[in-house]
Amino acid sequence: MSKGKSAGIGFFEKYLTLWVLLCMAAGILIGKYLPGIPAFLGRFEYAQISLPIAVLIWFMIYPMMMKVDFTSIKNVGKNPRGLFVTWVINWLIKPFTMYGIAAFFFYVVFKTAIPADLAKEYLAGAVLLGAAPCTAMVFVWSHLTRGNPAYTVVQVATNDLIILIAFTPIVAFLLDVSGVTVPWDTLLLSVALFVVIPLAGGILTRTLMIKNKGLEYFENQFVPKFNNVTVIGLLLTLIIIFSFQGNVILENPLHIVLIAIPLILQTFLIFFIAYLASKGLKLPHSIAAPAGMIGASNFFELAVAVAISLFGSASPAALATIVGVLTEVPVMLILVRFANRTRHWFPAEGENSD
Repeated sequence: MSKGKSAGIGFFEKYLTLWVLLCMAAGILIGKYLPGIPAFLGRFEYAQISLPIAVLIWFMIYPMMMKVDFTSIKNVGKNPRGLFVTWVINWLIKPFTMYGIAAFFFYVVFKTAIPADLAKEYLAGAVLLGAAPCTAMVFVWSHLTRGNPAYTVVQVATNDLIILIAFTPIVAFLLDVSGVTVPWDTLLLSVALFVVIPLAGGILTRTLMIKNKGLEYFENQFVPKFNNVTVIGLLLTLIIIFSFQGNVILENPLHIVLIAIPLILQTFLIFFIAYLASKGLKLPHSIAAPAGMIGASNFFELAVAVAISLFGSASPAALATIVGVLTEVPVMLILVRFANRTRHWFPAEGENSD
Protein backbone atom coordinates (compact mmCIF):
# COMPACT_ATOMS: atom_id res chain seq x y z
CA MET A 1 0.00 0.00 0.00
CA SER A 2 3.01 2.24 -0.08
CA LYS A 3 4.03 2.52 -3.71
CA GLY A 4 2.43 -0.60 -5.05
CA LYS A 5 -1.15 -1.33 -5.78
CA SER A 6 -3.67 0.18 -3.44
CA ALA A 7 -6.92 -1.57 -2.84
CA GLY A 8 -10.25 0.16 -2.80
CA ILE A 9 -12.51 0.18 0.20
CA GLY A 10 -13.13 -3.39 1.31
CA PHE A 11 -16.33 -5.10 2.35
CA PHE A 12 -15.69 -4.66 6.07
CA GLU A 13 -14.60 -1.04 5.72
CA LYS A 14 -17.47 -0.12 3.38
CA TYR A 15 -20.07 -1.21 5.94
CA LEU A 16 -18.07 -0.25 9.03
CA THR A 17 -20.88 1.92 10.40
CA LEU A 18 -23.27 -1.05 10.20
CA TRP A 19 -20.76 -3.34 11.96
CA VAL A 20 -20.27 -0.74 14.68
CA LEU A 21 -24.03 -0.54 15.23
CA LEU A 22 -24.27 -4.34 15.42
CA CYS A 23 -21.35 -4.45 17.88
CA MET A 24 -23.01 -1.74 19.92
CA ALA A 25 -26.18 -3.84 20.12
CA ALA A 26 -24.26 -7.04 20.91
CA GLY A 27 -22.19 -5.34 23.60
CA ILE A 28 -25.20 -3.74 25.25
CA LEU A 29 -27.08 -7.06 25.28
CA ILE A 30 -24.05 -8.82 26.80
CA GLY A 31 -23.70 -6.15 29.46
CA LYS A 32 -27.40 -6.34 30.34
CA TYR A 33 -28.04 -10.09 30.18
CA LEU A 34 -24.56 -11.58 30.67
CA PRO A 35 -22.93 -9.13 33.12
CA GLY A 36 -20.50 -11.81 34.26
CA ILE A 37 -18.56 -11.49 31.01
CA PRO A 38 -17.56 -7.81 31.34
CA ALA A 39 -17.02 -8.36 35.07
CA PHE A 40 -14.60 -11.20 34.30
CA LEU A 41 -12.75 -9.22 31.61
CA GLY A 42 -12.56 -6.23 33.93
CA ARG A 43 -10.34 -8.24 36.29
CA PHE A 44 -7.49 -8.25 33.76
CA GLU A 45 -6.08 -4.77 34.13
CA TYR A 46 -2.63 -3.27 34.60
CA ALA A 47 -2.02 0.44 35.26
CA GLN A 48 -5.71 1.12 34.41
CA ILE A 49 -5.25 -0.56 31.02
CA SER A 50 -7.51 -3.48 30.09
CA LEU A 51 -5.20 -6.25 28.91
CA PRO A 52 -7.78 -7.99 26.64
CA ILE A 53 -8.53 -4.68 24.95
CA ALA A 54 -4.81 -3.86 24.73
CA VAL A 55 -4.18 -7.11 22.83
CA LEU A 56 -7.05 -6.38 20.44
CA ILE A 57 -5.81 -2.83 19.90
CA TRP A 58 -2.39 -4.18 18.93
CA PHE A 59 -4.18 -6.35 16.36
CA MET A 60 -5.81 -3.16 15.07
CA ILE A 61 -2.73 -0.94 14.89
CA TYR A 62 0.17 -3.28 14.06
CA PRO A 63 -1.02 -4.18 10.51
CA MET A 64 -1.35 -0.46 9.73
CA MET A 65 2.20 0.27 10.77
CA MET A 66 3.52 -2.45 8.46
CA LYS A 67 1.98 -0.70 5.48
CA VAL A 68 3.80 2.60 6.00
CA ASP A 69 7.08 2.91 4.13
CA PHE A 70 9.17 5.07 6.44
CA THR A 71 12.08 5.08 3.98
CA SER A 72 9.92 7.45 1.92
CA ILE A 73 10.69 10.19 4.47
CA LYS A 74 13.92 10.82 2.57
CA ASN A 75 11.65 12.45 -0.04
CA VAL A 76 10.33 15.03 2.45
CA GLY A 77 12.25 17.79 0.70
CA LYS A 78 10.36 17.17 -2.55
CA ASN A 79 6.95 18.83 -2.99
CA PRO A 80 7.10 20.43 0.49
CA ARG A 81 3.95 22.57 0.25
CA GLY A 82 1.61 19.59 0.43
CA LEU A 83 3.41 18.38 3.54
CA PHE A 84 3.18 21.81 5.14
CA VAL A 85 -0.60 21.75 4.60
CA THR A 86 -0.81 18.33 6.26
CA TRP A 87 1.39 19.28 9.22
CA VAL A 88 -0.22 22.67 9.91
CA ILE A 89 -3.79 21.35 9.61
CA ASN A 90 -3.20 18.26 11.75
CA TRP A 91 -1.08 19.74 14.53
CA LEU A 92 -1.70 23.51 14.69
CA ILE A 93 -5.39 23.68 13.75
CA LYS A 94 -7.33 20.42 14.07
CA PRO A 95 -6.87 19.63 17.80
CA PHE A 96 -7.90 23.16 18.74
CA THR A 97 -10.92 23.45 16.43
CA MET A 98 -12.08 20.06 17.74
CA TYR A 99 -11.80 21.36 21.29
CA GLY A 100 -13.62 24.60 20.43
CA ILE A 101 -16.48 23.00 18.48
CA ALA A 102 -17.00 20.16 20.97
CA ALA A 103 -16.86 22.50 23.99
CA PHE A 104 -19.36 24.87 22.37
CA PHE A 105 -21.86 22.10 21.68
CA PHE A 106 -21.42 20.10 24.91
CA TYR A 107 -21.33 23.11 27.26
CA VAL A 108 -23.59 25.61 25.47
CA VAL A 109 -25.86 24.13 22.80
CA PHE A 110 -26.54 20.85 24.64
CA LYS A 111 -26.22 22.26 28.15
CA THR A 112 -29.71 21.20 29.20
CA ALA A 113 -29.43 17.74 27.61
CA ILE A 114 -25.99 16.67 28.81
CA PRO A 115 -25.02 16.87 32.51
CA ALA A 116 -21.80 18.77 33.19
CA ASP A 117 -19.84 15.72 34.37
CA LEU A 118 -20.69 13.78 31.21
CA ALA A 119 -20.00 16.81 29.02
CA LYS A 120 -16.48 17.03 30.43
CA GLU A 121 -15.68 13.43 29.56
CA TYR A 122 -17.34 13.62 26.14
CA LEU A 123 -15.12 16.63 25.46
CA ALA A 124 -12.09 14.61 26.55
CA GLY A 125 -12.96 11.89 24.04
CA ALA A 126 -13.37 14.49 21.29
CA VAL A 127 -9.97 15.96 22.15
CA LEU A 128 -8.34 12.53 21.80
CA LEU A 129 -9.91 12.15 18.35
CA GLY A 130 -8.82 15.62 17.30
CA ALA A 131 -5.19 15.02 18.27
CA ALA A 132 -4.89 11.74 16.34
CA PRO A 133 -4.74 12.22 12.54
CA CYS A 134 -5.57 9.28 10.31
CA THR A 135 -2.93 6.62 9.67
CA ALA A 136 -4.50 3.66 7.87
CA MET A 137 -7.85 4.42 6.27
CA VAL A 138 -6.35 7.45 4.51
CA PHE A 139 -4.73 5.03 2.06
CA VAL A 140 -8.24 3.95 1.08
CA TRP A 141 -9.49 7.54 0.78
CA SER A 142 -6.39 8.45 -1.24
CA HIS A 143 -7.00 5.55 -3.61
CA LEU A 144 -10.68 6.41 -4.07
CA THR A 145 -9.77 10.00 -5.00
CA ARG A 146 -6.89 8.85 -7.25
CA GLY A 147 -4.36 10.41 -4.89
CA ASN A 148 -0.60 10.15 -5.40
CA PRO A 149 0.18 6.93 -3.44
CA ALA A 150 3.89 7.71 -2.93
CA TYR A 151 3.12 11.21 -1.64
CA THR A 152 0.35 9.90 0.62
CA VAL A 153 2.90 7.55 2.17
CA VAL A 154 5.18 10.48 2.99
CA GLN A 155 2.27 12.44 4.48
CA VAL A 156 1.25 9.50 6.68
CA ALA A 157 4.82 8.51 7.65
CA THR A 158 5.74 12.00 8.83
CA ASN A 159 2.44 12.28 10.71
CA ASP A 160 3.15 9.01 12.51
CA LEU A 161 6.51 10.33 13.65
CA ILE A 162 5.03 13.65 14.75
CA ILE A 163 2.47 11.73 16.84
CA LEU A 164 5.36 10.42 18.95
CA ILE A 165 6.34 13.98 19.89
CA ALA A 166 3.19 16.09 19.68
CA PHE A 167 0.26 13.88 20.71
CA THR A 168 1.00 13.71 24.44
CA PRO A 169 1.61 17.44 25.13
CA ILE A 170 -1.33 18.56 22.96
CA VAL A 171 -3.73 16.12 24.64
CA ALA A 172 -2.40 16.99 28.10
CA PHE A 173 -2.77 20.73 27.42
CA LEU A 174 -6.31 20.55 26.03
CA LEU A 175 -7.53 18.16 28.71
CA ASP A 176 -6.05 20.42 31.36
CA VAL A 177 -7.90 23.38 29.83
CA SER A 178 -11.03 21.21 29.94
CA GLY A 179 -10.56 20.69 33.68
CA VAL A 180 -9.60 17.03 33.32
CA THR A 181 -6.63 15.89 35.38
CA VAL A 182 -4.31 13.86 33.17
CA PRO A 183 -1.83 11.43 34.71
CA TRP A 184 1.21 11.97 32.47
CA ASP A 185 2.59 8.51 33.25
CA THR A 186 -0.60 6.84 31.98
CA LEU A 187 -0.69 9.06 28.88
CA LEU A 188 2.96 8.36 28.07
CA LEU A 189 2.44 4.64 28.71
CA SER A 190 -0.52 4.68 26.33
CA VAL A 191 1.54 6.29 23.56
CA ALA A 192 4.34 3.78 24.18
CA LEU A 193 1.96 0.82 24.11
CA PHE A 194 -0.23 1.87 21.22
CA VAL A 195 2.15 3.86 19.01
CA VAL A 196 5.80 3.16 19.77
CA ILE A 197 5.58 -0.65 20.14
CA PRO A 198 3.31 -1.26 17.10
CA LEU A 199 5.39 1.23 15.11
CA ALA A 200 8.64 -0.55 15.98
CA GLY A 201 7.05 -3.93 15.30
CA GLY A 202 5.68 -2.77 11.96
CA ILE A 203 9.03 -1.34 10.84
CA LEU A 204 10.88 -4.49 11.93
CA THR A 205 8.39 -6.81 10.20
CA ARG A 206 8.44 -4.75 7.01
CA THR A 207 12.24 -4.57 6.93
CA LEU A 208 12.77 -8.29 7.56
CA MET A 209 10.06 -9.45 5.15
CA ILE A 210 11.28 -7.24 2.31
CA LYS A 211 14.87 -8.28 2.95
CA ASN A 212 14.02 -12.00 2.90
CA LYS A 213 11.10 -12.18 0.47
CA GLY A 214 11.20 -8.97 -1.54
CA LEU A 215 8.90 -5.95 -1.80
CA GLU A 216 6.47 -7.54 -4.26
CA TYR A 217 5.84 -10.53 -1.99
CA PHE A 218 5.47 -8.28 1.04
CA GLU A 219 2.92 -5.95 -0.56
CA ASN A 220 0.95 -8.41 -2.67
CA GLN A 221 0.99 -11.57 -0.54
CA PHE A 222 2.05 -10.91 3.05
CA VAL A 223 0.21 -7.65 3.84
CA PRO A 224 -3.15 -8.83 2.36
CA LYS A 225 -3.18 -11.63 4.95
CA PHE A 226 -3.82 -8.96 7.57
CA ASN A 227 -6.51 -7.06 5.63
CA ASN A 228 -9.35 -8.09 7.95
CA VAL A 229 -7.33 -8.38 11.16
CA THR A 230 -7.59 -4.67 11.93
CA VAL A 231 -11.36 -4.51 11.42
CA ILE A 232 -12.00 -7.74 13.35
CA GLY A 233 -9.83 -6.47 16.21
CA LEU A 234 -11.76 -3.20 16.16
CA LEU A 235 -15.16 -4.91 16.18
CA LEU A 236 -14.25 -7.24 19.05
CA THR A 237 -12.91 -4.25 20.98
CA LEU A 238 -16.19 -2.43 20.42
CA ILE A 239 -18.23 -5.37 21.71
CA ILE A 240 -16.18 -5.39 24.92
CA ILE A 241 -16.39 -1.62 25.32
CA PHE A 242 -20.14 -1.53 24.74
CA SER A 243 -20.62 -4.38 27.21
CA PHE A 244 -19.09 -2.00 29.77
CA GLN A 245 -21.01 1.00 28.37
CA GLY A 246 -24.45 -0.65 28.31
CA ASN A 247 -25.99 1.23 31.23
CA VAL A 248 -24.64 4.61 30.08
CA ILE A 249 -26.10 4.12 26.60
CA LEU A 250 -29.44 2.77 27.78
CA GLU A 251 -29.82 5.68 30.15
CA ASN A 252 -28.70 8.30 27.58
CA PRO A 253 -29.45 7.00 24.05
CA LEU A 254 -29.85 10.54 22.71
CA HIS A 255 -26.25 11.27 23.70
CA ILE A 256 -24.94 9.18 20.79
CA VAL A 257 -26.57 11.63 18.37
CA LEU A 258 -25.51 14.67 20.37
CA ILE A 259 -21.88 13.53 20.43
CA ALA A 260 -21.95 12.82 16.70
CA ILE A 261 -23.02 16.35 15.71
CA PRO A 262 -19.83 18.26 16.67
CA LEU A 263 -17.65 15.38 15.43
CA ILE A 264 -19.29 15.50 11.99
CA LEU A 265 -19.08 19.29 11.78
CA GLN A 266 -15.39 19.13 12.71
CA THR A 267 -14.77 16.56 9.97
CA PHE A 268 -16.27 18.78 7.27
CA LEU A 269 -14.55 21.91 8.59
CA ILE A 270 -11.05 20.41 8.64
CA PHE A 271 -11.46 18.83 5.22
CA PHE A 272 -12.44 22.14 3.64
CA ILE A 273 -9.66 24.06 5.36
CA ALA A 274 -7.04 21.63 4.04
CA TYR A 275 -8.68 21.21 0.63
CA LEU A 276 -9.13 24.93 -0.02
CA ALA A 277 -5.65 25.70 1.31
CA SER A 278 -4.28 23.19 -1.20
CA LYS A 279 -6.34 24.86 -3.93
CA GLY A 280 -4.94 28.25 -2.94
CA LEU A 281 -1.40 26.84 -3.15
CA LYS A 282 -2.23 25.41 -6.60
CA LEU A 283 -1.37 21.87 -5.58
CA PRO A 284 -2.49 19.06 -7.88
CA HIS A 285 -5.64 17.21 -6.90
CA SER A 286 -3.64 14.00 -6.26
CA ILE A 287 -1.95 15.76 -3.33
CA ALA A 288 -4.78 18.05 -2.23
CA ALA A 289 -7.38 15.29 -1.80
CA PRO A 290 -5.27 13.06 0.48
CA ALA A 291 -4.22 16.16 2.47
CA GLY A 292 -7.88 16.91 3.13
CA MET A 293 -8.66 13.28 3.95
CA ILE A 294 -5.78 12.92 6.44
CA GLY A 295 -6.97 15.98 8.33
CA ALA A 296 -10.66 15.09 8.22
CA SER A 297 -10.34 11.48 9.37
CA ASN A 298 -8.96 10.26 12.68
CA PHE A 299 -6.61 7.61 14.02
CA PHE A 300 -9.60 6.44 16.04
CA GLU A 301 -7.87 3.23 17.10
CA LEU A 302 -5.31 5.30 19.02
CA ALA A 303 -8.00 7.60 20.42
CA VAL A 304 -10.01 4.61 21.67
CA ALA A 305 -6.90 3.04 23.20
CA VAL A 306 -5.84 6.18 25.07
CA ALA A 307 -9.40 6.91 26.22
CA ILE A 308 -9.59 3.44 27.73
CA SER A 309 -6.17 3.86 29.37
CA LEU A 310 -6.93 7.27 30.85
CA PHE A 311 -10.60 6.95 31.76
CA GLY A 312 -11.52 3.25 31.62
CA SER A 313 -13.53 1.04 29.27
CA ALA A 314 -16.85 2.11 30.79
CA SER A 315 -16.11 5.84 30.61
CA PRO A 316 -18.09 8.46 28.66
CA ALA A 317 -14.77 9.55 27.10
CA ALA A 318 -14.32 6.09 25.57
CA LEU A 319 -17.91 6.25 24.33
CA ALA A 320 -17.21 9.56 22.58
CA THR A 321 -14.27 8.06 20.69
CA ILE A 322 -16.48 5.14 19.63
CA VAL A 323 -19.01 7.59 18.19
CA GLY A 324 -16.10 8.85 16.09
CA VAL A 325 -15.78 5.35 14.65
CA LEU A 326 -19.51 5.23 14.04
CA THR A 327 -19.62 8.43 11.98
CA GLU A 328 -16.30 8.35 10.15
CA VAL A 329 -16.89 6.06 7.16
CA PRO A 330 -20.20 7.52 5.87
CA VAL A 331 -18.93 11.09 6.30
CA MET A 332 -15.62 10.34 4.60
CA LEU A 333 -17.39 8.68 1.67
CA ILE A 334 -19.38 11.90 1.20
CA LEU A 335 -16.12 13.86 1.15
CA VAL A 336 -14.57 11.39 -1.32
CA ARG A 337 -17.52 11.97 -3.64
CA PHE A 338 -17.17 15.74 -3.27
CA ALA A 339 -13.41 15.63 -3.92
CA ASN A 340 -13.90 13.60 -7.08
CA ARG A 341 -16.53 16.00 -8.39
CA THR A 342 -14.28 19.04 -7.82
CA ARG A 343 -11.17 17.66 -9.48
CA HIS A 344 -11.43 20.43 -12.09
CA TRP A 345 -10.74 23.03 -9.36
CA PHE A 346 -7.08 21.98 -9.39
CA PRO A 347 -4.30 22.29 -11.97
CA ALA A 348 -3.41 19.30 -14.10
CA GLU A 349 -0.68 17.02 -12.72
CA GLY A 350 2.69 18.77 -12.95
CA GLU A 351 1.15 22.15 -13.79
CA ASN A 352 1.88 24.93 -11.26
CA SER A 353 2.53 22.31 -8.61
CA ASP A 354 5.43 22.05 -6.17
